[in-house]
Amino acid sequence: MHRIQQDIADGVTALGQTLPSGSAEKLARLLSELTRWNKRVNLTAIRDPAEMVSGHVLDSLSLRPYLEGSRIADIGTGAGFPGLPLALAEPHRHFTLLDSNGRKVAFVKHMIASLRLKNVTVVQARVENFVADQPFDTVIARALASLERLVELSAHLRAENGVLLAPKGKYPAEELEALKKRPEHWDFRVIELQVPGLPQHSRHVVRLTGTGKA
Repeated sequence: MHRIQQDIADGVTALGQTLPSGSAEKLARLLSELTRWNKRVNLTAIRDPAEMVSGHVLDSLSLRPYLEGSRIADIGTGAGFPGLPLALAEPHRHFTLLDSNGRKVAFVKHMIASLRLKNVTVVQARVENFVADQPFDTVIARALASLERLVELSAHLRAENGVLLAPKGKYPAEELEALKKRPEHWDFRVIELQVPGLPQHSRHVVRLTGTGKA
């Protein structure tokens, strides 16, 4: 685990970020547990811990500069990405992680307890059925649906001035064209992410704001 911890620390430095004390070790423990659970429960397609550093941890942390506000929702969190790494990096923000898969939610609950995370809540529910006590400043949806579908799914969760962050692989030209054809008006910006260990131009995030009114 020491090698993985060092790879995480080096990757965070390459991202131009710093982490709270002890966070790199906790992220390494997260990947260790994910590897252990993956042997009996299919949580993620990435099974090599070294590949998880880039594909899960650093990919998650690359979204950190684009978070807004103190209330963050990660919808379709799966095994806790990007929510868990971001929560470890940003202990003063509160993260709500949402997924409908019971086994994945069980893993996230296990990690919240194991890492003693006080700023994370996990909910098992479909996003369209989830009603939050308060709207969220940032909603993140990683590999959940198309942009057109995401604006529908997240509409009831985002605060009036809230942000939707939609991580994508290559530049999502077709999805953006479909979004532009909708009657509502959305302001969006596509940002190319530089993730250590992943090919150049392979990761983008769409930052979307607006009320969605015509």
